[in-house]
Order: sequence, then structure tokens, then C-alpha cells
Amino acid sequence: MSGKEHKYINEAFQTNWIAPLGPNVDAFEAGIAEYVGVNEAVAVSSGTAAIHLALLLLGVGKGDKVFCSSLTFIASANPIIYQGAEPVFIDSEPETWNMSPEALERAFEDAIKDDTLPKAVIVVNLYGQSAKMDEIAAICNRYGVPIIEDAAESLGAMYKGKASGTFGKFGVFSFNGNKIITTSGGGMLVSDDREALQKARFLATQARDAAPHYQHSQIGFNYRLSNILAGIGRAQLEVLEKRIAARRAIFQRYYDELFNLPGFRFMPELKDTHSNRWLTALTINEKEAGISVTDILRALSEENIEARPVWKPLHLQPVFKGMKYYPHNEQESVSGVLFNNGLCLPSGSNMTEEDIETVIHHIKQTVIKRKERAEMFSS
Repeated sequence: MSGKEHKYINEAFQTNWIAPLGPNVDAFEAGIAEYVGVNEAVAVSSGTAAIHLALLLLGVGKGDKVFCSSLTFIASANPIIYQGAEPVFIDSEPETWNMSPEALERAFEDAIKDDTLPKAVIVVNLYGQSAKMDEIAAICNRYGVPIIEDAAESLGAMYKGKASGTFGKFGVFSFNGNKIITTSGGGMLVSDDREALQKARFLATQARDAAPHYQHSQIGFNYRLSNILAGIGRAQLEVLEKRIAARRAIFQRYYDELFNLPGFRFMPELKDTHSNRWLTALTINEKEAGISVTDILRALSEENIEARPVWKPLHLQPVFKGMKYYPHNEQESVSGVLFNNGLCLPSGSNMTEEDIETVIHHIKQTVIKRKERAEMFSS
């Protein structure tokens, strides 16, 4: 927390704006819209809710197809299933770890042959790094298919001078407890289409018609963010730039200390982009390093340090078994390689220098011990 959250929370209590909606919601929406440079924003209960609303606004329904990044958290794809539609998973590429334009192009070529163009493409900006939006947008525009940009992890990131989350028809942010700023739980749907976002507000408040009594002509959802949580968001937004600077400094510290270890390769930052480095992520080539991701995870866990693998690709998830998947190329499934070799290190904005040094120390010690053991057995 920034320390300023109580100011806005207390205002909500003092003015009795406790229920959903209120001045904090209005101000938080306006603040996010101004920060990323869009016409309007709608505060909702989660990033998942924002994706669901975007699909509804695009008319995605039963039997439709939606192309979606495979290397992401399951929340990126679940709303496709909510709508009775079918996800088609697109692999990553090595330079951003995000959606592969090459795989996307092949998916579109097949869709044209089958006369089954997708209703939308959900592009995820993984771990704070923007996807190759120029290439992806060019492909989607050529086929006339709208983009939903899942920027849940990349608020504050930039791509060629433009804010992450503003390249598609709709952009989505998350303020879950683990994000770079948080409302404890919450999300935001952004767009330049004011009319569409007005409809999003309508759907997100149970689709109540403009009548003096409770009248509903279509099904809606209870998706709006509370005025109290929006107050937390207002205070968090004020320190977003500091959070980004902290995360980037943490990444750089890890990089400077670990990049020269054999087989250690950090998540790249595409030229002309600025990642928020939400998480410090890297891969470990076991043959070169002489140690696996599992070894590092186990060693850190023994020291009460939580680290995690990268996301398990959605095309490998049991719940999506049998769904179509397009790899980066015929020889390589990039998301599969990243999952097998990927590691996310502790990256909280409030980590101290001592915290970071402790993580680095135990990683180096684990590598040294494994090397000594290997040399002992080889001799």
C-alpha cells in the first residue's frame, strides 16, 4: 500500500458512498483513461470480467471462434468458454514471449479456408512486456477482426511511445492483489469507443433498463467495482510510476548478478518498448547451466523464498484438451520451451536490497553446489 489509501476510503465512509459506484469509481476511471490515453474506462470487479464484457460487446457467442495467446493465465481464455465460443490457441515467439505473428497468420489462413474467421483475437502482454502489436494489428486489420488487448500484467508499459492496453478495440487491466497496483480485486475495461463502454456499464450493472421500476430486457452481470475499492485504486495510481521504477530496478539487479551464469537468459525487452517488469522472468537451459528450474525452485523454497515457473500454456491445460493450437513454427513450440525452462523470481515493489541479495545468493550457491557435485562424480 502507498499509505494514502485511507484518505479515499475514509471519504467514502464519511459521505456514505459504500455501495458500488460513487466519486471514487468516477475518479479512478478518469485517472486510468487519462494515464493510458483513451477516451473512457469502466471499472469492474476483475480483469476477467473486463474480458467477458469485451467479448459480449463484440457479439461473441455460441459456436464462434476466438484466437487467444496460449502462454498466459487461464483467466484470459475462460470468458471465451463463458460465451459458448471456442478458443484457438496461438503460440509465443522468442523476442517478447508473447503472441507469435507467424502462428497468428497461419491460424488466419486456415480460418479463411474453413470460412470460420474468429470474432476476436485476445492478445496478452505477458509479465509486463508488450507483444509485437504492429505486426499483430496489421494481420487482424487485414482480416477485419478486432483485438482485445489483455494488459492485465502490463499497466504502465509502453510500445513505441503508446501505452499498453490501447492498441485494440478494447484494452483490459487487472488490479488483483498481485498486480503492479492493486485494489485487492478489480479490473478496468478501456476503449476509445464511448458508446460501447456505456453499454459495458449497462451490462455490468445487471442490465437494468431506464425505467422507474426494476425492468430488464436482457441478461446482465454484477461486475461493477465498489466505491471503497476504487478509493484504494486512486491512491495506488498515484504511485504507479514509482512501482514501475522499482520493478525495473529489481529486474536490473537480478540481471546484473545472474546473466553471466551459463544457461541463464532473461526475458527480453523488445526494441522501442518499455516493460513494467511486473515479474522478473528468465529461462534456464539445464544442459548449459547444469541445473534445472526445479532445482532452483526447491532450493529457494527451502529458504522460505517463493518463486514460480512461468505460466503453463493453455493448450497444455487438461480443461482445454483437444483445442486447436498453432505453434510458432513447425519445428518449435516456444511457449512449451518457456514453460519447461522458465522461472519467475520474487519481484514485489517493496523488496529491499537485502531481500534481493538473499535471493541472488541462494541461486548462486545452488549453482555452485550442483557444479561441485557434478565435478566430484565425474572425477
